[in-house]
Amino acid sequence: MMKIESVKIMNYKIFQNAVIRDIPEMAVFIGKNGSGKTTLFDVFGFIRDCLNGNVNTALMKRGGYEEVVSRDHFGEDISFVIECRPAGNEQFMTYELSLGLNENKRPVVKKEVLSLRRGENGASWKALEFAGGEGFAAAGDLNSGIDTRLTERKHQKLDAPDILALKGVGQFKDYAAVAAFRKLVESWYVSDFRAEAARGRQEAGYCDQLSRNGDNLAVVAKYIYDNHPGVFNEIMQKMQMRIPGVEKVEAQETQDGYVVLRFREGRFKNPFSARYVSDGTIRMFSYLLLLHDPHKHALLCAEEPENQLYPELLPELAEEFQIYADADSQVFVSTHSPDFLNAVPLEFIYCLIRQDGYTVIKRAGDNPLAQSLYDAGDLPGTLWRQDLLTGGLTEGKS
Repeated sequence: MMKIESVKIMNYKIFQNAVIRDIPEMAVFIGKNGSGKTTLFDVFGFIRDCLNGNVNTALMKRGGYEEVVSRDHFGEDISFVIECRPAGNEQFMTYELSLGLNENKRPVVKKEVLSLRRGENGASWKALEFAGGEGFAAAGDLNSGIDTRLTERKHQKLDAPDILALKGVGQFKDYAAVAAFRKLVESWYVSDFRAEAARGRQEAGYCDQLSRNGDNLAVVAKYIYDNHPGVFNEIMQKMQMRIPGVEKVEAQETQDGYVVLRFREGRFKNPFSARYVSDGTIRMFSYLLLLHDPHKHALLCAEEPENQLYPELLPELAEEFQIYADADSQVFVSTHSPDFLNAVPLEFIYCLIRQDGYTVIKRAGDNPLAQSLYDAGDLPGTLWRQDLLTGGLTEGKS
């Protein structure tokens, strides 16, 4: 899978000009209320929505262009630059996307470029270059690059100017580099689990991946149990470790065509419905199901996973996220929890800071005071609680 190395966001809501560099396999984002943690994760959801549908529908889902573009920057383009690198590959891949309004005030793709280069300073070639619904694409793969003497850049025209070329061109196997980046975006996952959404009975059917809020938890649990019993047993072993007393979780199909979750505790003979299980138990089971999904996500974003969880469980959940990231994936987590932060190294932590009405993103380790205290043995959560992680980051590089 591909790892995101850096992200630049321009004129997207609270991020007028924000950059994240040298992103590790697991990155933890902190900030005060209103600093933009939810918006940061929505960047990935927005680009994925543009790919799955089109730019206009992705904008309307968020209130339209007027609500998405940064305040006082109406009429300017919304832009993203994402640099990635495939695991074990020296080839860097950079995707540039700029969206704006045409003369009829309709959202269109102003610029869409996918370029590759070998090494940080190598020469680059463009696998994709589009604007306003038409442009050029070149065949080539991630390993050998492209030989321009043998391959022509083919002109392509899309059905509409608000469709991503990534969506159309990425369907053809000749354009291997474009297809690889399209597959990456399609595998981005942004979770925001709600215990109340996961409690109720759910209509039986086929569903192999959790929804964003977990409202199909029972159906996915039954799918894993039926099709990947070894994986489900591993989940149950972790569940017994993390939530003492829970011996078994069952996803049962009712006679009227619904699936319900039932939990069994050691001291009780009969299992009981998810309606009577604590929020923390439901939430931990949801995360374990997600993190043991046989179909791994290239990028998994988890928003404030500490909600409804007992503080002592948070280091264990951080460990589960780290295991997932180490297995050829990438994890972004937003949190307010000192207990969660205490379980991750300082170099994983990024701070969202409001400056002049907009948010910038800086590495916690760029704060000299925080780094020196961390080196002396202080934990990141303690520094966060004392407001020492962001104090020295109001100036300096992103």
